[in-house]
Amino acid sequence: MKAKSVYWIFTGLFTAFMTLSAIPDIIVTDEALAFITGLGYPKYFIPFIGVAKLLGCIAIVIPSFPRIKEWAYAGLFYDLIGATYSQVANSGFQSGIFFMLLPIGIGTLSYIYSHKIRSTSKI
Repeated sequence: MKAKSVYWIFTGLFTAFMTLSAIPDIIVTDEALAFITGLGYPKYFIPFIGVAKLLGCIAIVIPSFPRIKEWAYAGLFYDLIGATYSQVANSGFQSGIFFMLLPIGIGTLSYIYSHKIRSTSKI
């Protein structure tokens, strides 16, 4: 399989996961409110982080602006790692936290392949 195809598969999965986690934050659903405030974050943080995740996803799928794409990947990884750390710090280590390895791994592969195809051609 070509590197470009692999990149788009992993990027599609990663942005789908992050977009689907951003939408409840943007519209401040009861579940998002309970989760975020349960971790100790204020209510006003919920739509902010949702919009930031959505903008990061848009930046990743746009083929131009490599520097913005780098910042978007960084921001989305900070979100995932921060959410994982907050959950562990708040509730202790639980087996469900291993789920977070899935989006982190898929995002890592998307990032690696973005650099691989950028070094050979433009995305």
